[in-house]
Amino acid sequence: MKTTTKLRQMLNSGEMLVAPFVLNALHAKIAESVGFQAVYMTGAGTSAERGFPDVGLLTMTEMVANAKYIATAVGVPVICDADTGYGNPLNVQRTIREYEMAGVAGVHIEDQVFPKKCGFFEGKQVIPQAEAVQKIRAAKDARTDSDFVIIARCDAYAVTGWEDTVSRCNAYVEAGADLVFVDGIKSEDDIQRYANDMASLPRMYNGDLMNTKDVAALGYRLMICGSTIWLVYKQVRDSFEELKSTGKVNPHRFGTRWDVAGLLGLDQIYELERKYGVTEVPVS
Repeated sequence: MKTTTKLRQMLNSGEMLVAPFVLNALHAKIAESVGFQAVYMTGAGTSAERGFPDVGLLTMTEMVANAKYIATAVGVPVICDADTGYGNPLNVQRTIREYEMAGVAGVHIEDQVFPKKCGFFEGKQVIPQAEAVQKIRAAKDARTDSDFVIIARCDAYAVTGWEDTVSRCNAYVEAGADLVFVDGIKSEDDIQRYANDMASLPRMYNGDLMNTKDVAALGYRLMICGSTIWLVYKQVRDSFEELKSTGKVNPHRFGTRWDVAGLLGLDQIYELERKYGVTEVPVS
């Protein structure tokens, strides 16, 4: 079954799908190995790995390249950040086609002015609702696979207020969005309000403010979460500080070379080498 079809079926199953943030293919492999049925390629994480804050400095080509590595590495559906679609509705159409060809199962397109900012940063601006609607229509028209999931992200809450956010989300679903995604949610009250005021809309939530089971009980279809960027930052920084101060990192902090190599398919490489006569005895 295509990953796009898998994703659509899970979103329509009546049970909320949880997709943890992944920055790269390794993180995606880890998520899949512990049983997650989908993963989310974070734009903030993709930017961070390249040394930039999440303020729209990466190109569509760079984002799609990361998406392709991730989608190739795992068998579960990959949902991706596609920022603003990188321009007007025609740019959005090319963006959708490029992500489709990369093998991902769905993307979200946001209604910010380009270049965008992280949904939690100050200084965001949003485009007019009518223009954003045209982008969603263009995205829907561009997909060649009808199961490819198009998510309309709305960043208006911190800019023009809640009433405009509700209006925009309704318009985006009417234009053909499969899900709406209100970003910049900062409290449990916001999560509840989002669920109440958009009860009739297919919704997703981004964050870690509530337990996944509690969010599911509010009728959300999808939750992206895991704080992976901040987790990686804290764990790596703590390890480096320990190395700097003591001269050694406590082995209990990390797995082994073989844990990672096994996850990435080293045994299969050895099998192929034997099959094709590349080497007879693996080097240990």
